[in-house]
Amino acid sequence: MSADRDSFVPLKFAVLTVSDTRTEETDRSGQALVERLEEAGHLLVDKRIVVDDVYRIRARVAAWIADPEVQVILTTGGTGFTGRDSTPEAVGVLLDKTIEGFGELFRHLSWQEIGSSTIQSRCLGGLANATVVFCLPGSTGACRTAWDGILCEQLDSRHKPCNFANLVIPGRGTHG
Repeated sequence: MSADRDSFVPLKFAVLTVSDTRTEETDRSGQALVERLEEAGHLLVDKRIVVDDVYRIRARVAAWIADPEVQVILTTGGTGFTGRDSTPEAVGVLLDKTIEGFGELFRHLSWQEIGSSTIQSRCLGGLANATVVFCLPGSTGACRTAWDGILCEQLDSRHKPCNFANLVIPGRGTHG
């Protein structure tokens, strides 16, 4: 890709909602992520809903990690502490590198909105096969917090001094 390093490069996203009860009609958090990524100029290549089952989550995310058309995976749901919440366990083993600062920064931002309840968020970020993966809580508010406060900038190839977009854009491979 010969795009100028200072020009916007749209990334290709897949969005996964993890829920035992949501449908496309009731999936507000997944839809909020789709709206925000498209408003930012990115492309949605796939969107799915899977039940909160570690193997179904892992299979879907692994398939997207292996797909060269997907550069960013956003999941929403399954990051809490209830018995069925298993997104971090499903996805964590697929990551080549984790982004420890993502969870830390998310909880810092979330603290301002929901106070100490943010401690129960097990959101996760990482890199696998030149694909960045972010696992977000299932609430629409948490998805907005993560996108507006972190992901919008970090997935924009123009953001300085560094961003994750330049790790997944072919031919760049280093921070921009």
